[in-house]
Amino acid sequence: MELKERVTAALRSFSGKVELSRLPIPVTLPKASVLIPLLLQDGELRLLLTVRSIHLSHHAGEVCFPGGKCESSDRDDVHTALREAEEEIGLPADAAQVIATLFPVINKAGLLITPVVAFIQSSFRPSINTQEVSEVFTLPLDFFTRADHHSGYPVPSVFGPTHSFMYTDPASGGVHQIWGLTAALAITVAAIALEKTPEFQTGFDLEDPVSTFRSALQRRLSKL
Repeated sequence: MELKERVTAALRSFSGKVELSRLPIPVTLPKASVLIPLLLQDGELRLLLTVRSIHLSHHAGEVCFPGGKCESSDRDDVHTALREAEEEIGLPADAAQVIATLFPVINKAGLLITPVVAFIQSSFRPSINTQEVSEVFTLPLDFFTRADHHSGYPVPSVFGPTHSFMYTDPASGGVHQIWGLTAALAITVAAIALEKTPEFQTGFDLEDPVSTFRSALQRRLSKL
């Protein structure tokens, strides 16, 4: 089985286990989606990330996935993620092969965020909306399983301790901090897709990530 097929099968094995109907999710809870774009380049699995514009009022300059709030015209969570990716980095919806929708999480701002994982072509060249994004870069997904450049802080986050990575882009020389929910989702996708245990303590169960996601969601719901 080729790498792309193995990764797709691994992520889809968790995608079908999402059961939200039994959880007391308020209808009024605001929703959002993020796109987690994977690409194959020279036989290596890579992850695409963006840097938020410094002009934004929230999380300016932070590294994140393409994404944003659900709009009334969106058909579902996948539509939201694809629409936002097209608006932010010019990724056409039909250029993203969606392979999995992971369990949603509630961030500190109270948004119910659904992560959508998709493959994109390595030839994709972003067309940046500078009002929202200042930079787009890719890095090896394996980066999020290695202890090099990783730090963990005993500061509570969605899943437990806060993870942080420092990445130097060899193409631009830019140094990026990837932390918080973005780092936690990257770790989760890397561990599942690559079937590799991280070299550091994650603080959440990567053998059963669905239970970890569900427990985190239940804890946040209980505090609403």
